[in-house]
Amino acid sequence: MRKLKLQVQISVDGFISGQNGEMDWLCYPWTDDIQDYVNEITEPVDTILLGRKLAEGFIPHWQNVANNPQDPDYKGGLIFTATPKIVFTKTIRKSLWDNTAVANGELADEINKLKNQDGKDIIVYGGGTFVTSLINAGLIGEFHLFINPTVIGNGMTIFKGIDKNLNLKLKLVKQFDCGIALTCYELSK
Repeated sequence: MRKLKLQVQISVDGFISGQNGEMDWLCYPWTDDIQDYVNEITEPVDTILLGRKLAEGFIPHWQNVANNPQDPDYKGGLIFTATPKIVFTKTIRKSLWDNTAVANGELADEINKLKNQDGKDIIVYGGGTFVTSLINAGLIGEFHLFINPTVIGNGMTIFKGIDKNLNLKLKLVKQFDCGIALTCYELSK
């Protein structure tokens, strides 16, 4: 069975964005050690999952990066653009983007069908409500939480609305030169 991984940037106080989606608190640019780690966890991935709201910014951003060889994130842009994506939405029926499918069915059914297909791992980047739904359904097997050394006080969290205890097993803790710390957990069954 394919593994569903979550990769997310969070603040020390547990937010993935400001109240209005602000991301100006992220530590950037990344150092080589964090980039190497991200390459390591995404190498065994052949599918990206996104909620519609995140997809509307994520996909065009990485397409623009992939079209600019001078961009420092050019290689990442090529990878994100080439990797098949699935956008989970109740409002869009047909994909608006290249190399992207739309899923409108029941979340658990759609994800379990993907997990049971042949292929490599699957990764989800967000958005917040979508990830919370995945967590509540027990569908994420590995949590890669990139904790930025910033406190923002208020914003969007992926853990608001979790309706039951989530038992996790610590897999890895790592500090990166740019100041970000990683905690990686596996879902305990």
